[in-house]
Amino acid sequence: MLRPDGLKKRDAVLRALRQFFHSQGYLEVETPIRLPAPAPEAHIEPVRTDGWFLQTSPELCMKRLLAAGCDKIFQICRCWRRGERGSRHLPEFTMLEWYRTHSDYRDLMADCEELFLHLAAALGGERAVGGPPALTVDGRVISLTRPWERITVAEAFHRWGQVSLRTALADNLFEEVLCRDIEPHLGQAGPALLYDYPAALGALARLKADDPQVAERFELYINGIEIANGFSELTEPVAQRRRFVAEMETVRSLGRQPGPMPEPFLADLARLPPAAGIALGVDRLVMLLLDVRTIDEAVSFTPEEL
Repeated sequence: MLRPDGLKKRDAVLRALRQFFHSQGYLEVETPIRLPAPAPEAHIEPVRTDGWFLQTSPELCMKRLLAAGCDKIFQICRCWRRGERGSRHLPEFTMLEWYRTHSDYRDLMADCEELFLHLAAALGGERAVGGPPALTVDGRVISLTRPWERITVAEAFHRWGQVSLRTALADNLFEEVLCRDIEPHLGQAGPALLYDYPAALGALARLKADDPQVAERFELYINGIEIANGFSELTEPVAQRRRFVAEMETVRSLGRQPGPMPEPFLADLARLPPAAGIALGVDRLVMLLLDVRTIDEAVSFTPEEL
């Protein structure tokens, strides 16, 4: 449970986030948190509620708003994922997502740099005011000075993986190797942007035009912790349906029953212009900015306290 001083700091973070996006011309939106059909994702299990599902992300509804004519939108909302609990995970958590049309994942990388510089200035501190912007985490200074490190997934596996990227994908070891061998090296001196994920791990991301084996997806890491996941959006309904079908089959192979196909989203996807979107974990962000070791220390209540 957060004490009043911690609650005040969390409130300052939320206000600073909203200030940044409003200053950049983004429209704050709200979308339903209870849905008849979430995006099928094998590695994420939604929470069922009276035949529908609590959202694991506002992604589908926000992209439908882009298809309806919105240009730049953001949302700070609650999300739920069944079975997620640990020092960096909660089954109910706060997510920040933003989307922009006529953009790609490289624009989002630049957004992340600008956002953290804004947070450093807005939240004060001598370093933000009188010197290079930085965070202090676990007693170490993490510089926010641009440009941030950018490293491809293939390069990261070559540099730190105990097995090759090809082997990790073939043996279904990608997440294990990423967490064990690679993540501890990311974002130690400054934030790191891990990008160009294998196409099989692209989910809703667009494939690179000059290399269809790679998806235009990236993740932001600070102090070895994944903070955000963004990508250039896939805007082809047929290709997206094919990916959803494959995810549903994987869900069944894991002994779970997938929800129905999100048909309204697929129908609107045909009208989605080129766009990019990103999800940032607010609780993990607060955890870093408060310089605490667990996500439990960054939220008002944990599930065990209720």
